[in-house]
Amino acid sequence: MRALRRARNLSLRDMQALTGLDRGYLSRLERGLAGASDDTIRRCAAALDAPIDAITHDN
Repeated sequence: MRALRRARNLSLRDMQALTGLDRGYLSRLERGLAGASDDTIRRCAAALDAPIDAITHDN
């Protein structure tokens, strides 16, 4: 997720504004230190304009 966010020149503050999620939580999520619900994954994917599997690495 971090690579996608950076490729789109978005900061964690930008992601916070786009998703409504706390930027500290987003940081932990990117580092694999927090779990994510299906809703959270969908919100992040929408903010990054990316398919869900690009974030979850599911095929």
